[in-house]
Amino acid sequence: MKVKKLLPSLLATALVAGQGCQTMKSTESTDQQLGLMVVDPGHFHAALVQKYMYDNMSPVVHVYAPEGPDVKSYLDKIEKYNARPEDPTKWEEKTYTGTDYLEKMLAQKPGNIVVLAGNNQKKTSYIKQAVDAGLHVLADKPMAINAEGFELLKQAFASAEKNNVLLYDIMTERYEITNTLQRELANMPEIFGELQKGTPQEPAVVKESVHHIFKYISGDPIVRPAWFFDVTQQGEGIVDVTTHLVDLVQWASFPETPLDYQKDVQILSARRWPTAMTPSQFKKVTKLNEYPEYLNKDTKDSILQVYSNGEMNYTLKGVHAKVLVKWDFEAPEGTGDTHYSIMRGSKANLIIRQGKEQNYKPVLYIEPVGSDASYEQNLKTAFAKAAEEYPGIELKKTQAGWEITVPQKYDTGHEAHFSQVAQKYMEYLKEGKLPAWEVPNMLTKYYTTTQALKKAANGQQQ
Repeated sequence: MKVKKLLPSLLATALVAGQGCQTMKSTESTDQQLGLMVVDPGHFHAALVQKYMYDNMSPVVHVYAPEGPDVKSYLDKIEKYNARPEDPTKWEEKTYTGTDYLEKMLAQKPGNIVVLAGNNQKKTSYIKQAVDAGLHVLADKPMAINAEGFELLKQAFASAEKNNVLLYDIMTERYEITNTLQRELANMPEIFGELQKGTPQEPAVVKESVHHIFKYISGDPIVRPAWFFDVTQQGEGIVDVTTHLVDLVQWASFPETPLDYQKDVQILSARRWPTAMTPSQFKKVTKLNEYPEYLNKDTKDSILQVYSNGEMNYTLKGVHAKVLVKWDFEAPEGTGDTHYSIMRGSKANLIIRQGKEQNYKPVLYIEPVGSDASYEQNLKTAFAKAAEEYPGIELKKTQAGWEITVPQKYDTGHEAHFSQVAQKYMEYLKEGKLPAWEVPNMLTKYYTTTQALKKAANGQQQ
């Protein structure tokens, strides 16, 4: 099964924006076969990009990486996808593991798309060198983990435009159906009204998520590299997972609107705090018996302190927003990662909850504000239009308003979202352009996260 079967056209509409808007032109002809080059795949997200095959994509993937457990883990996952009984992939991995792997890739250039998902300390430099060499780049988040990295990323986007290549990051959360529907309904005045400005105490937009260090990926217990716990290599939580949350704030609040980070963003406050890990927990998730030397700076009485938690309060075009990410070691049995989001409108609040009551599955609610007697009828009329775009979604009355029930077909799962993003990226390559808002908004996103880190690191921490 090709990945296009995973991507219902209705979900795709959530990302089709800026039609006719030119950001860059690709030098690729529309019928030229695409080829992947995977560089230093230290994160399992690199393999998830290849969980399914793609039309017009060469099955031969060239891998350039330092020899070691990271590339082996990536190759093992690809082999598992190739060997699975249902819908096996047919990737042919050509691997080079010399110490000069990056230089070799830049010299040989056997493909035209560089996939980056690994050590974030090196990633921004990889991006810059790849686009300088005239290569397209599809990068896992985050593309920058500090203010210095943001400056280099700005140069990379300028170089990508100059060299007619497309630089894009993997924003999987746009494809999660409740996020998609929250954005859709927020743009229906009959349902939502107008987005409120909010206050620092009650932000108009809130995105919070809880993640877990140990989990299962493609059915197997995750093995994380030790460097994942070194914030100088992985980045702190406030610049890592928050990338998704800041992206959703922008994407849902100001859809298809180019943002200017120099004018539209004001960081009001930020804080960060560590997650404590015991030696036994570290061994469970890394398979290593002891901490590497570079983690000694972060240990106290054998307990590893990882600054994986962060919160930022800021305004975006005058709208108060709050983003918070928290990491625990392992989810209790029967639970998992969670997400909470609220968008406050003049007529209703749109709220995503993912707790025990929702069986740890995200559920979207509409909760009206005020006492408009005609609201329910107007809601049902407008919602019928949304249901035409997303057949099967329905309203279910609750004590506070309505729950949106969503057919199972829209719940493709987090792992499938990587292929969906890759499919969308390849559509952009075929068109030879990104929507006009994507590049300025990627810059705004990474400015927001890196400036929040800078503010938090200057003493505003718990």
